[in-house]
Amino acid sequence: MTGIRKLNEATTHRFREVILSRLEELEAEDSLGRDGQSVVSLDQQAVGRLSRQDALLSQSMAKATQARRDAKRRGLRAAIARLEEGEFGYCEDCGEDISPKRLELDPTVTRCISCASG
Repeated sequence: MTGIRKLNEATTHRFREVILSRLEELEAEDSLGRDGQSVVSLDQQAVGRLSRQDALLSQSMAKATQARRDAKRRGLRAAIARLEEGEFGYCEDCGEDISPKRLELDPTVTRCISCASG
């Protein structure tokens, strides 16, 4: 068999570090994105109508970006759980190995290329 059917300790550690690093990056992005999600002022005397609409649009985009980060965070935590259970690197559909290069690119994937494209 090829791939990572039996993850050795070094490989498990490497994937765990990649996942934890990405979780830390998401936390850093969260702190930067909080300002964009703040409540938009209703005082049209202080802020013109178009500026307020721009602010509402920016707030909406910031919330959508936060939702994507939250989904990515859930995927990374699920990947950690699969690592700990010895299920990391197996396709959830066919049970075959997921390519290590695919996992390095995105450790949250749960399907091999064949199943993902089918």
